[in-house]
Amino acid sequence: MCECCVQNNKDIYLPAPATITKRRMLNGTELYLHLESDSGKEMEYTPGQFVEVSLGGIGEAPISISSSPTQKGLELVIRNVGTLTRAIHKLQVGDKLGVRGPYGSTYPVEQAKGKDLVFICGGIGLVPQRSFIRYVLDHRSEYGKVTVLIGTKCYDMRLFREEIAMWQERKDMTVMETIDEAHDCWDGNVGVVTTLIPKIESDLPKSLVMVCGPPVMYKFVLMALAEVDVPQDSIYVNLERRMKCGVGKCGHCQINQHYVCQDGPVFRFSDLANVPEAI
Repeated sequence: MCECCVQNNKDIYLPAPATITKRRMLNGTELYLHLESDSGKEMEYTPGQFVEVSLGGIGEAPISISSSPTQKGLELVIRNVGTLTRAIHKLQVGDKLGVRGPYGSTYPVEQAKGKDLVFICGGIGLVPQRSFIRYVLDHRSEYGKVTVLIGTKCYDMRLFREEIAMWQERKDMTVMETIDEAHDCWDGNVGVVTTLIPKIESDLPKSLVMVCGPPVMYKFVLMALAEVDVPQDSIYVNLERRMKCGVGKCGHCQINQHYVCQDGPVFRFSDLANVPEAI
């Protein structure tokens, strides 16, 4: 649980102040923020978890953590889609936000040790996956082959471009990127992210596969993984898009008996195989 937010049964809705120490636009709609807690204490979290971010008098929203717990501070990516996020986009270095959390389930950080890992990221789905990818790279000797597939709708919407370029230069991981729509400045793969799956060199049925992206992506990625015999219990999906309050009270994220904010946002796919409305 997060020390800096001092969450307990009495104040699970109480945010703690954090200061923006870095900001930059990743594309036309996504804003990167680096936050540091005003208490000086580091947040304790695991890749896959999220926080609730608030701005006084406007509201709050669940935001996936994009940084690795091995680094200082907290990295978030905010998409400009509504009143709250528009207000956050206007903030500058030195301004403050409220943060509470962390909440939710995590990626299988311990179970994944020694195994080959495949990350399939669609659009803004790269944001939570990046937390686990960076954690793995900071503990590289503890994991097997690392393969990252990144799909983006168009060239101008690509995220973390400089960082992806650095990943592609590394000898200890494989990174493949594709865009749905051809562009004059792009000489890489053109097509949806599933077109990259046949190019994976890892033994997929023995790998752990992490999937996060827009709703339309899941069906086709999961079908493609089934075709190459990846077991359902080796696939982890992130359903962070469904969340609201973060503590299982509002019911916004309920899927049958599951509350995404508490049972998820990271689920083993085998646990959702009989819940078709989840995907």
